[in-house]
Amino acid sequence: MITKAEIIHLAEEALAGTDRFIVEVLVKMDNVIMVFIDADSSVTIDHCVELSRYIEHQLDRETEDFELRVSSAGLDHPFKLMRQYTKNIGLPVQVILKDGEKHIGKLLSADEKGISIDLILVKKLNKIKKEVSGGIVSFAFEQIEEVKPVISFH
Repeated sequence: MITKAEIIHLAEEALAGTDRFIVEVLVKMDNVIMVFIDADSSVTIDHCVELSRYIEHQLDRETEDFELRVSSAGLDHPFKLMRQYTKNIGLPVQVILKDGEKHIGKLLSADEKGISIDLILVKKLNKIKKEVSGGIVSFAFEQIEEVKPVISFH
């Protein structure tokens, strides 16, 4: 069976010298391999194809059949690495707390303890609890279920 460590090693090798990085690698029991990447700048389809080809050429389909999917850790994926938090400082994020409360605001800072945002909106059970026009709030990572970027069409 193809291992997660093997895929991480190959992906790191291919991404060396770029601003792209691995966010997550999943290897399922049926050898479906999923690689999610991000970048300090942006991830294009060409970046995903390039990484996919590199990994595929390093593995032997004669030995073991597999399905490989490489994609960006897009807007629907929660942040997993500190590097994702720091690259999104100054941008709007949605913070979902473990109690289900959602906070939307501009990410101001992130460190190993938690994050701070300039609050715009608070929701509880998908209903607006309160709209605010600013106000800095901080959350420890222990309080946070997930943080995702927010799309803004302004």
